[in-house]
Amino acid sequence: MAAPGPVTPQDPFDPSQPPVIEGFSPNVYGDSESFKEKFLRKTCENPLVPLGCLGTAAALTYGLYCFHRGQSHRSQLMMRTRILAQGFTVAAVLVGMAVSAMKPRH
Repeated sequence: MAAPGPVTPQDPFDPSQPPVIEGFSPNVYGDSESFKEKFLRKTCENPLVPLGCLGTAAALTYGLYCFHRGQSHRSQLMMRTRILAQGFTVAAVLVGMAVSAMKPRH
């Protein structure tokens, strides 16, 4: 069994800085994006997800309004509509992920 070589002192680990990994860039896009820019880019990449979220929120809001007014039949219908809208949103996210995984990388 060979003896290990001499140990060379290295800079101590700095937890405030991300680790440097050769050949890895944590940001695929050259510069950092603002929230608005990222939101618009993601919306353009998969426009069905925000639509599903808005549909879910609308059905929930209207269902709660109907519940408050005592319209139990319409409230139940809106809660079922909310479940459908949530399912649509999850399906849109999964389809968007599959489409982006199939895109060729540059």
